[in-house]
Amino acid sequence: MKFLDLCKVYIRSGSGGNGCISFRREKYIEFGGPDGGDGGDGGDVWAEAVDGLNTLIDFRYQQHFFADNGVPGAGRQRTGADGDDIVLKVPVGTEILDEDEETVIADMTELGQRVLLAKGGNGGWGNLRFKTSTNQAPRRSNPGQEGVERTIWLRLKLIADVGLLGLPNAGKSTFLAATSNARPKVADYPFTTLHPNLGVVGVDDAEFVVADIPGLIEGAHEGRGLGDLFLGHVERCACLLHLVDGTSGTLLEDYQTIIDEIEAYGEGLTDKPRITALNKIDALDDEERAFLKEELESKTGHEVMLMSGVSKEGLTDVLRALRQHVKTTRKREAAVEEAETWQP
Repeated sequence: MKFLDLCKVYIRSGSGGNGCISFRREKYIEFGGPDGGDGGDGGDVWAEAVDGLNTLIDFRYQQHFFADNGVPGAGRQRTGADGDDIVLKVPVGTEILDEDEETVIADMTELGQRVLLAKGGNGGWGNLRFKTSTNQAPRRSNPGQEGVERTIWLRLKLIADVGLLGLPNAGKSTFLAATSNARPKVADYPFTTLHPNLGVVGVDDAEFVVADIPGLIEGAHEGRGLGDLFLGHVERCACLLHLVDGTSGTLLEDYQTIIDEIEAYGEGLTDKPRITALNKIDALDDEERAFLKEELESKTGHEVMLMSGVSKEGLTDVLRALRQHVKTTRKREAAVEEAETWQP
């Protein structure tokens, strides 16, 4: 299945059915009076977050979604049937944006969440509704209300606990493969990863989800390389793991490149808890490890962890540190959400 995280969709709710102009016509009943029924309401357009989806690929093959129109009213006071609703089934984590791609209509973060995107038109009144003491034979009815037509964007932001950051070939996919059952493509050339991968990682009887995104390069916020399009998938993460290639000859420059790119991207990524790990230490001796660790710590201002995705050295310590950050952040988010929903 191909990965698709942004798509344009055209939706239209159903128009209401027209009201009916009709009069009762029966033998021996001279003044039957009006009996025109109302039109049915048009169908609504809904979006629903469902389980079992992790991409928007279905919307590549169908971009137009039109709800049914209401049925016009009929004589004998018969009301037209309402039009059927239509539901856009999206993965959990999907943002629904207006046509300008900036205004957020809804953020589908919970399973089963439903949002009304376009309400169907009301059905028109039949002439029975207009009968009064002074107008007992009205020849008037209402047309059905037009449906709503709009263009929206769907943007998927994967919901993961930990997001991996680093230059191409920093060892992100190797880390994911070594710590989970995910099998991302691993090779010795840049941009091996072309779309995000998710893996469930376990340590000390606890599990959390790790997201591996394509590597960033200098100028990614300007669209260079694969750009920063995939950074949206780590916006919801509780913690970031920044992997730095220990075999690179430009260690400090590599670190600063990623920091500059996430600062240029914004969206609060720089405020998230971040662990910096010196990767590929299996190719370094003890003296090189100590020297590079000290250099990187002086640059970052905090502790740098040592690890290797190939030899799995130091992986457990990194996973335990990530687990602690995830636990702390999620607990804080839950407390904030509870405080916001509490009413005296």
